Amino acid sequence: MSVRVRRVHEPPEPDDGVRILVDRLWPRGLTKDAARVDEWPKGLTPSTELRRWYHAGDRPYEEFRERYEAELAAPEAAGLLDHVRELAGKGTVTLLTASRNPETGHARVLARLLEE
Repeated sequence: MSVRVRRVHEPPEPDDGVRILVDRLWPRGLTKDAARVDEWPKGLTPSTELRRWYHAGDRPYEEFRERYEAELAAPEAAGLLDHVRELAGKGTVTLLTASRNPETGHARVLARLLEE
């Protein structure tokens, strides 16, 4: 199983496999053709409330991770996570985010859960 995390603004690479946008909002300044997104499961993204809470100030990443994992346990999100896990079992999946630092964001939480 191969799960990658990349910024959506980076040019697509041939070994990206299935490209999945994991942000709730479409990235500014990026056309759909340029992004080459295969899937956009908005139900996998952090809720608006959680996203606002995390970006409101110096919130601890570990608490964000715990809250986000709790959201991912809800039936809709769990089903979408299973779908992406199935895709990753068949080949490479690249989780795309507009986050400037994808290593401390929700895409990294998703990647870790998919790799477990």
